[in-house]
Amino acid sequence: MENQLAKLSEERTFQYQDSLPSLPVPSLEESLKKYLESVKPFANEEEYKKTEAIVQKFQNGIGEKLQQKLLERAKEKRNWLEDWWLNVAYLDVRIPSQLHVNFGGAASHIEHYWPPKEGTQLERGSISLWHILNYWQLLRKEKLPVHKVGNTPLDMNQFRMLFSTCKVPGITRDSLINYFRTESEGHCPSHIAVMCRGRVFVFDVMHEGCLMTPPEILRQLTYIQKKCHSEPDGPGVAALTSEERTRWAKAREYLISLNPENLTMLEKIQSSLLVFCLDDGSPHVTPEDYSQVATKVLTGDPTVRWGDKSYNLISFSNGVFGCNCDHAPYDAMVIVSISYYVDQKIFESEGRWTGSDKVRDIPLPEELVFTVDEKVLNDINQAKAQYFKQASDLQLLVYAFTSFGKKLTKKKKLHPDTFVQLALQLAYYRLHGRPGCCYETAMTRYFYHGRTETVRSCTVEAVRWCQSMQDPSTSLFEQQHRMLEAFAKHNKMMKDCSTGKGFDRHLLGLSLIAKEKCLPVPELFTDPLFSRSGGGGNFVLSTSLIGYLRVQGVVVPMVHNGYGFFYHIRDDRFIVACTAWKSCPETDAEKLVQQTFRAFSDMMQLMDIAHL
Repeated sequence: MENQLAKLSEERTFQYQDSLPSLPVPSLEESLKKYLESVKPFANEEEYKKTEAIVQKFQNGIGEKLQQKLLERAKEKRNWLEDWWLNVAYLDVRIPSQLHVNFGGAASHIEHYWPPKEGTQLERGSISLWHILNYWQLLRKEKLPVHKVGNTPLDMNQFRMLFSTCKVPGITRDSLINYFRTESEGHCPSHIAVMCRGRVFVFDVMHEGCLMTPPEILRQLTYIQKKCHSEPDGPGVAALTSEERTRWAKAREYLISLNPENLTMLEKIQSSLLVFCLDDGSPHVTPEDYSQVATKVLTGDPTVRWGDKSYNLISFSNGVFGCNCDHAPYDAMVIVSISYYVDQKIFESEGRWTGSDKVRDIPLPEELVFTVDEKVLNDINQAKAQYFKQASDLQLLVYAFTSFGKKLTKKKKLHPDTFVQLALQLAYYRLHGRPGCCYETAMTRYFYHGRTETVRSCTVEAVRWCQSMQDPSTSLFEQQHRMLEAFAKHNKMMKDCSTGKGFDRHLLGLSLIAKEKCLPVPELFTDPLFSRSGGGGNFVLSTSLIGYLRVQGVVVPMVHNGYGFFYHIRDDRFIVACTAWKSCPETDAEKLVQQTFRAFSDMMQLMDIAHL
């Protein structure tokens, strides 16, 4: 009886979903006031006055009508933004998503028990997979702890999208297919797909009701690798997923028309728990420099990644790991969560399997052999050519700043995330001589199916501080004072955005309501200051804190003349991943990172002046 009660009182992963509050619609007046403040750093007096008049006209005219329609929508939907966001941010986008939308990152196992070592790929891969599959079972059983802030539960819906999820290309809009079910909901696929040298294999990870052990998984992986290394390479159908979306949709339709079996095989990949990628690469990596491995994860061999899968686990020949994930179904915190879980398990077990080496009589993996013709092979070659051309244009660096980290910033009573954001503002200002409009991710998971909101880190306060840092006549005390004002402003914005009081998603909602009702685009959204300040996805700095764990990640810039800037913060260091396009003469990721590291030191010196 006691056991039953204990089981009943245990929290289940998705138990609070129905009681989470709906996503609120902010007040129109507040959002427009915040918007006006956010454009100030990018306008002269005349431009600002013009925009102020446009905003006023919007607020008293069409804006009010659109707000009413948005409020009506919010009465019918617990999350008025959800469908819109998925479509506009991901499914309607036609550029190749594998390079431009997906996020990726290297695993940090190299820092403890798994330093790079040739010949360890399969053994380590089987252990890593086993830990991942245990996590999948925790999710299936709803035993994954609910994320909370204090005692407040956060939305866990995105965790449903980690396994057995795939984006399927469409001619004008893609779709998301999710096959995951909890145990109480019923059957769920239990096979994984393995890609090696342009070939695809699948095998079930459950045998006679039990999860395979690492030695059993190892046997399957060894069989696949031996076969692929002793026989010709496959056609590399996976490379098609790296194509422009409409082209991939047409190529997929043609592939299915060749043989209905091709559809069956595509569905096996789509429904697989994840894709395990056996990559022949052997990237260099050290705890201070993850650049090469991160580049391989984000821009590596497209014939051994399924770009539309929610989870590609990449295993390199030197026993180094990373993952590449489609961004549509979930945000980075989901992959951060599982990556940290696996890293901790590998750390606790010193990277070894200590259980039985016995291998049951398990069916060998099945190879998915697609029917292809000359046209498909041409499509694959074209996809690879455009992918490698774009991939070669990406500059990607991941460096560690090791002089100090979270411990010291907290000691100085500075929020570590705000510390990095302001350092980046100063770095951009020094490098480019002007303010840089910046997108920082804030999570809105307090609300039902909440995902993200935009914190615009380039504030009037941040710019004033940057200017003071470049002015030799400004005293250290004045610089410190301005910096602390910028800190206070950023901290308040982050709090507002997380609690449903941001304005970017609100403005997006108003513009989409106008579009849905076939109304002309309001002037607010065609005003040059709207895009110059970052509106419409035009932020030159696209940034996110990946967290305070050993997990890292990176995405390409949002615009051609911009940067992707992603970082995680540890007690003793900041690890920064920065991307830029080589074909843009204005941007240089290396210089921006070095300027950011310089800014870290300058800011800490400012905090030390109190005792001078």
